[in-house]
Amino acid sequence: MQNYKKIDFHRNKDVVLRYIPGHFITPTSHVNFYMDLTDMKSRQREARATGEELAAMYFSTNIIDTILCLNNMEVVGAYLANQLTKSGVMSANAHQTMYITSPEYNTSGQIMFRENNKHMINGKKILILIDSVSTGSLLNGAIRTVNFYGGEVVGVSAIFSLSTQVGEYPIRALYSLKDLPEYMSYEPDNCPLCASHTPVDAFCNGFGYSLVR
Repeated sequence: MQNYKKIDFHRNKDVVLRYIPGHFITPTSHVNFYMDLTDMKSRQREARATGEELAAMYFSTNIIDTILCLNNMEVVGAYLANQLTKSGVMSANAHQTMYITSPEYNTSGQIMFRENNKHMINGKKILILIDSVSTGSLLNGAIRTVNFYGGEVVGVSAIFSLSTQVGEYPIRALYSLKDLPEYMSYEPDNCPLCASHTPVDAFCNGFGYSLVR
């Protein structure tokens, strides 16, 4: 599927949200747009610009020890950490630099950390970085896991978010419903696209999409 549309970010021409209209199934919902964030997450110029714009949403008084990257956001996370450091955001780590890490998932789909990376979470102030947010289920799971391992969530950042908040935490997102008001997310059992017999275009997750042949 290459028939994507795009929305340019108002402050930076290298930040571009690409989306594809259709009928898509995610692990938790049905949606009418697929957010194709592949280039933003993996192409150097776009990933750097995305990280720098996300960093602009924080103040130098913030303390961030670890950036927890969900859905392959590690490249953006590295540029985000670099720009936060340049902007004066401090880390309480002994080496005075931020960790950038991603979670592992057990056979039940729960987030986990092993002995060699628990120290990046326990006792640390955590910024959770995710590509897009629709139902918030992945974010809620990540927050619970950080709390379980003794960390403290101090922020949530996203490229696109349907919600402005998850639990008690505001979501700082580059794009929102203001930019794409037609975006809809439906419960699998209450999907009007299914009710109208609209064919499913693809199955999607944080790695990408697989076309329905």
